[in-house]
Amino acid sequence: MPNIKSAKKRVKTSATKNLINTYGKSSMKTAVKNAEKAVKNGSKEEIVANANIAIKRIDKALSSGLIHKNKAARQKSKISKMKNI
Repeated sequence: MPNIKSAKKRVKTSATKNLINTYGKSSMKTAVKNAEKAVKNGSKEEIVANANIAIKRIDKALSSGLIHKNKAARQKSKISKMKNI
């Protein structure tokens, strides 16, 4: 447990940021999985809708610094290929 006042504040803020970052990454992964699932057994409209949501979440995670730009590009490319099939 920290003794200094600023260190105590830092523990609180880092816990909050950790929670927000975990939520952002988790929602991105879920959106990607939903897009892949829609490709396997969904209609064209469902595929496009889920793919657009996944791309939006990937862009948000990238802008927040949660994932690397190359990972974002790779995932968006994969989803776009699935969407255009």
